[in-house]
Amino acid sequence: MQQDKQPDYHPVVFRDRTAGYAFLTRSTATSDRTIDWDDGETYPVVDVEISSESHPFYTGKARTVDTEGRVARFEKRYGSASQDQAPGGGDAA
Repeated sequence: MQQDKQPDYHPVVFRDRTAGYAFLTRSTATSDRTIDWDDGETYPVVDVEISSESHPFYTGKARTVDTEGRVARFEKRYGSASQDQAPGGGDAA
């Protein structure tokens, strides 16, 4: 195997900002930001939006997604199906 073809595999801290959780692992991910870890070393840190600490599947807590008005916006833009079609669903023969 050619050594110059492999990506750099190094220690990286992944941090879930919403849950306040961070863990040290090895990865090929890179970052310009760094963090001082518990062992006194400085590692690159990659911020993630969701991890096992904040994911609803693992925590059992559902997240509320603001979907108010989505159907109303759709009907306003494209019209409702009940207004576009005649009763009976088709041509009278």
